[in-house]
Amino acid sequence: MAECHDASVGTIPASAGAANRVVALIGPPNAGKSSLFNRLTGLRQKVANFPGVTVEHHLGRVQLASGREVTAIDLPGIYSLQPRTDDERVTHDVLMGKMDGLPRPDAVLLVLDSTNLARHLVLAAPVLALGLPTLVVLNMADDLAKRGGGVDIIALGAQLGAPVAMTSANRGEGVDKVLQFLEGATVSPHPVAAKVQLPVLQDIPRCREWAANIGAKGKYRPPAPPLWTRRLDGVFLHPVAGPLVFALVVLAVFQAIFSWATPLMDGVSKIIEASGMWLGTQITNPMLKSLLIDGIWSGVGSVLVFLPQILLLFFFIGILEDSGYLARAALIADRTMARFGLQGKSFIPLLSAYACAVPAIMATRTIENKRDRIATILIAPFMTCSARLPVYALVINAFIPDRPLLGPLLSSRTAMMLGLYLLGFVAAILTARVLKSTVLKSARSPFVLEMPPYRWPTVQSIVLRLLDRSKVFLRRAGTVILGIAVVLWILSSLPLQNGQAPQIAQSFIGQIGHFVEPLIRPLGFNWKIGIGLITSLAAREVIVGTLGTIYGIEGTPETVGLQQALQSDLTLGGAVALLVFFAFAMQCMSTSAVVRRETGSWKWPAIQWAYMTSMAYGCAFLANRLVSLWWS
Repeated sequence: MAECHDASVGTIPASAGAANRVVALIGPPNAGKSSLFNRLTGLRQKVANFPGVTVEHHLGRVQLASGREVTAIDLPGIYSLQPRTDDERVTHDVLMGKMDGLPRPDAVLLVLDSTNLARHLVLAAPVLALGLPTLVVLNMADDLAKRGGGVDIIALGAQLGAPVAMTSANRGEGVDKVLQFLEGATVSPHPVAAKVQLPVLQDIPRCREWAANIGAKGKYRPPAPPLWTRRLDGVFLHPVAGPLVFALVVLAVFQAIFSWATPLMDGVSKIIEASGMWLGTQITNPMLKSLLIDGIWSGVGSVLVFLPQILLLFFFIGILEDSGYLARAALIADRTMARFGLQGKSFIPLLSAYACAVPAIMATRTIENKRDRIATILIAPFMTCSARLPVYALVINAFIPDRPLLGPLLSSRTAMMLGLYLLGFVAAILTARVLKSTVLKSARSPFVLEMPPYRWPTVQSIVLRLLDRSKVFLRRAGTVILGIAVVLWILSSLPLQNGQAPQIAQSFIGQIGHFVEPLIRPLGFNWKIGIGLITSLAAREVIVGTLGTIYGIEGTPETVGLQQALQSDLTLGGAVALLVFFAFAMQCMSTSAVVRRETGSWKWPAIQWAYMTSMAYGCAFLANRLVSLWWS
C-alpha cells in the first residue's frame, strides 16, 4: 500500500483579473453543497458540461456586498480526490487548473456535513494540501445542535490551518460568513493563514486516523442518532415492509399526477386556445396566419399543455430526494438489482433517467467497473423519461376512460401509466440480465451507500428545481419543437398547386408520411403517426407538437381537441401499440450522442438503437394484434 506522504500548505497565486474570480464548491454527497450553492447564487445559475467531457456542473454568479460578482462552480459530490471515477477526475482537474476553458479556482468552499464530520473530514486533507484559500463549511449546524452534538470551530480551524464556518444552508443561517470569506479571498492573491502538515489521501487508514485526531482536537462531539430516523428506517428498510411502502409511494405519486394535473392542464389549454384565437384576429395575411396559428401555435401549444404533469412529477421526486427517502429506495432496489447482475450504484443513474436519459448516462461515471457502467448506459433509455410523459398522457386520456379501480387511490388511467413505467423497468432489468450473463459478464461489486438523515424539504430547493425543469422544458419547446413546427409547415405548403398550398396529404410532408406508411401500417399507424415517429427522433415529445401542427394545418376545427382528432386516426389497438412503441424505442438523438461520447465509439449506441427499435416494433405489432383480437 502506498504511503500517506505529508504535504505543506503553500502560497498559490489566484487567477489574474479580479473581475473574473472563481470559487469552487466541493464536498461529499449529501453534505448540502448544492443547497449552499443555491443560497449563494439564487436564480443566477446555469447547467453546463465541462469542456470535452459530459460531467454536468452548475455555474452561478454570487453577488458580494462590495458590488463585485464571483463565479461559483458546483462540482460533483465526491469522497476522494484520487481520480478513480470521472467525477473525481473532473474535480481534481478543476482544482489543479487542468480543465480546459476554466481557470484554477481562486478559492474553495469545502462543504462537509457537521453531523458526520468524522467521515467527511478525510476529504479535507487533499483539498487543504492544494494551498488554495479554503473555507471549511460545516453544514447542517442546526441538526448538529438539535441532536446534542458540537464542535469548537476556532480549535478546529487552528488544526486545519483554514477558517471554519458553521452553516445551515437550507435555512440560510451562516451564509453571511461564507460571503465575508469570498469578499476577502477573491480580492487579490494571498497566502493561506497557517501551514500545517496534511496527509495526502493515499493511505486510507492513516488518513482516517488523521481525520479522527483533528476532530478530537477540534472538540467535536458527534450527535446522537435521531430516534425517529431509526424508527423510520426500521420500516423503510424492512425486507417486506420497505418494498410495500415504496410501491405505495409510487402509486400515490402517479395518482396525484393525474388527479391534480387535470385542472391545471385544462387551464393551460384554455389559455393557449384563447390566446391563439386572439392572435389569429390580429393577423390579416393568410400565409402568416397559417404559419403562426396552424403551424407554430398548434404545435408548440400542444406540448405546453403537459407542463403541469411534468412539474408535478419533479415536485414529488424533489420531495422524496431532499427528504432522504430515495437513498433508502436505492438500498431496497439493490436487493432486486443483484438478481439481474446489476449493482446498487446503478440505481441512482437509472432513477435520474426518469427525468432524462442524458444526465442519467452522465451519472454512470461514478461506477468504477467498466462493464457495469456500459450495462447501465445501455439500459438507461428504457426508463420512462419525462419526454415520454406528454405522449403517454395524450394517448391515455384519448383512449382510456377514467374509471376508479381502487377508489380514490387508483384509477384506470393511473394504472395504465404505471403499467408503462413498469414495462420500461422490466425491459431494462431483463436486458441487463442478458448483458451481464453474456458480453458484459463481471464479478459483482459491493454496494456502499451513505444514508443521509431524514430532513424536511425546503420550499426554496423545490421551487428552484421546478424552475430549472420549466426552463429546460420551455427551452426545448421554444427551439426543437418550434423549429420542427416551422419545417413541417413549410413542407406541408409545398409544392404549390396553382399558386395555392396543396392539401396536406399531397404536400411534401404528406408524401414522406405515405412513403413510410406501409412499414408502420402493421402496427396500426397511419401516415400522420409516421411523420410524428420521424420528427420524434429529435425528442420524444415532439410527436405531440407534430400531430398538433398536422391537425392544425389539415383544418381540424378548433373546437375539436388533439385527443378527439387522434381518435379518428387510431384504433384502440393502434393506440396501445403507440404507447408500447414509445416505451421501448430510443427516439432521442441526444441520448445516442451522449452514449457515443461515454463509450468512446459508435458501436454501443448503434447496437442500442437497433436493439431498442427492433423490440419497440415487435412488441407494438403484438400489442396491436392482441388488442384488436380481444376487442373485435
